[in-house]
Amino acid sequence: MTGADAAKAAALLFAVAIVQVSLLSAVSVGGGRPDLLLVTLVAVALLRGSVFGAVGGFLGGLVVDVATLETLGLTSLVLTVGGYWIGRYGETTGRDRSHAPYVSVAVVTVLYAVGAMLLHFLLGEEVSARLVLVQSLVPTIAFNLILTAPVYWLVKKLLRPVDWTDRAREVRLLG
Repeated sequence: MTGADAAKAAALLFAVAIVQVSLLSAVSVGGGRPDLLLVTLVAVALLRGSVFGAVGGFLGGLVVDVATLETLGLTSLVLTVGGYWIGRYGETTGRDRSHAPYVSVAVVTVLYAVGAMLLHFLLGEEVSARLVLVQSLVPTIAFNLILTAPVYWLVKKLLRPVDWTDRAREVRLLG
């Protein structure tokens, strides 16, 4: 990855985190809220890999946590894990598959909701599993899936995908 790609992705994730906190936090239809930061992070992680997905998730989550004055590190932790695993999926089995962004967004949306709910519970905060998993999860997945195509297209235009075949040649199995 070049420094220019890293700067473009960092600027994109920062701008999306600010838009998420300032504009999209007020949007709610049927109990669901679009998560533009999560969808953008999935696109970046699929195109750039696990390490960049984890770093982007941490920094994007940190911006959200600081801007909303919520528990510092909670969003960062969940987005770091999500960015890493989606990046691994992109590095291994998800490359060159047209359904990979949609599957990734749906799975990460569910895991993000469950992970955030569990962390709130572990911190002793009141959280309603019915509200998180039953009432708001399906509309949130729908919102995120609607955002997936344009966001993935834009991120793909901004960041050139990594050629994973070159990296696959570097790996040698011992035995």
